[in-house]
Amino acid sequence: MRNLRRGLLAAFIVAVGAVAAPMAARLAAQGLPARLTDTEFWQLSASMSEPNGYFRSDNLLSNETGYQYVIPELLKTTRPGGVYLGVAPEQNFTYIVALHPAMAFIVDIRRGNLLEHLMYKALIELSPDRATYLSRLFSRRRPAGLDTASTAAALFASIDTVPRDSALYRQTLAAIDDHLTHDHGFPLDQEDLQGLAGIFNAFFEAGPEISYSFPNQGYGYRGGRGMPNYYDLMIQNDGTGLDRSYLATETNYRTLRDFESKNLLVPVVGNFGGPKALRAVGQYIRDHHAIVMAFYTSNVEQYLWQDGIAAQFYDNVATLPIDSTSTFIRSAGGGFRGSGGGFRLGSLLSPMQAFIDDFKHGKIQSYFDVIQDSH
Repeated sequence: MRNLRRGLLAAFIVAVGAVAAPMAARLAAQGLPARLTDTEFWQLSASMSEPNGYFRSDNLLSNETGYQYVIPELLKTTRPGGVYLGVAPEQNFTYIVALHPAMAFIVDIRRGNLLEHLMYKALIELSPDRATYLSRLFSRRRPAGLDTASTAAALFASIDTVPRDSALYRQTLAAIDDHLTHDHGFPLDQEDLQGLAGIFNAFFEAGPEISYSFPNQGYGYRGGRGMPNYYDLMIQNDGTGLDRSYLATETNYRTLRDFESKNLLVPVVGNFGGPKALRAVGQYIRDHHAIVMAFYTSNVEQYLWQDGIAAQFYDNVATLPIDSTSTFIRSAGGGFRGSGGGFRLGSLLSPMQAFIDDFKHGKIQSYFDVIQDSH
């Protein structure tokens, strides 16, 4: 009888353990918040940020037309539900709606990038659909005939025929300020509000033709000309013919709008090689039992190598919670070749854990090696 009781007890313990193990895994996976309060959002952004830094251009818009090509592979290799890290403005939106992270942090050396993301946040939350959003973003009255089934090409073609409207510009700018400072309660000071107004004014002045070279005249190809504009970027595809941009479909836009409305995209001011921002982001992710699923670095590493602080960046990355599925997304051009051979333009991928191991073992000695290590 005693042996029978012991056997039943052992079986019970095993059964409880079998139930408890996946339950513990689910609790760990649920460590990230489903939404942040406005206070939590602002405190995270402010506490993680470093002082405003310098970059040679404003980067109001991406210039990377091949940024979608890596998405099919990312969907195979990354684990959904982790945290997405990125830099710069709108290209992050497309990666976010494709990868479905539980949370995102955009870390950029320029406070202007944080302000641009707050501008986007307000416009997206205030606009129920893509046509209304583009109307407000470019300060042009919404054309007739657009609906939720309209393609990105149709949306931009229609908006492009409408003249800019200074009254709508003033009305929308006031709505942005009110939404951020009153609805959300973010304590933006006068300098921030002026900076945000300057960014929004650039979209008003240039309209759908805005590109990386506005207002960065003198940078880029052919003296600043020849850069893709907003329309060009939103009608790219992933190499299989599928446009995955955040404005490609109403579903994509609504996914981003829901993400923004839950305060899950947190902009942070920080140098990749700085002492605080990336490490603070990593600590938050670790504290919430999550990992970095993808880190979009654009071509920032090129400048870190030029400035002699690439090692500090990789030391920061080594403190992030990553695993074998965590992936760098890099932008490359100018004649670099990927490890698979062939002339490569656009975006490249690299497993973060393996890359950091290579760097620690002295296999990465230059930015050229960074690109060679990518594919």
